[in-house]
Amino acid sequence: MTELTDEIRAFLNERRFAVLATRNPDGTIQQSVMWYLLEGESIVMNTARGRVKFRNIERSKAVSICVEDGPRSVTIAGEFKLNDDPATGLADIQRIGRRYDSEEEIQQALETWKTQQRVTMTLPINRVVTHGF
Repeated sequence: MTELTDEIRAFLNERRFAVLATRNPDGTIQQSVMWYLLEGESIVMNTARGRVKFRNIERSKAVSICVEDGPRSVTIAGEFKLNDDPATGLADIQRIGRRYDSEEEIQQALETWKTQQRVTMTLPINRVVTHGF
């Protein structure tokens, strides 16, 4: 296990994508490229209820994410905490999205997000493995 140093925090705070790994019912692994935010000692993500990753997380909150840039990577494993409050989910996807897209793009996406049941997923950072730091 690695400590979340200032260098690793800076890496995670740069505009990068995370690959989220969840387990399908048949035991195979499902991966999704995800937006995320580093907030304190947690990674925050958001998805729509009903997606494969969400159904997998409902069955088992145990997940792993990896954020990479060439030879450097940070892998975090643990269990998601879910918040399915609709207002929180919608606010959080907009907040996370602003890290990746322009305000105009967020406003366009908001029309779709409003029709979905958004769920916020928080991953406490307890187990970290790094390479290249």
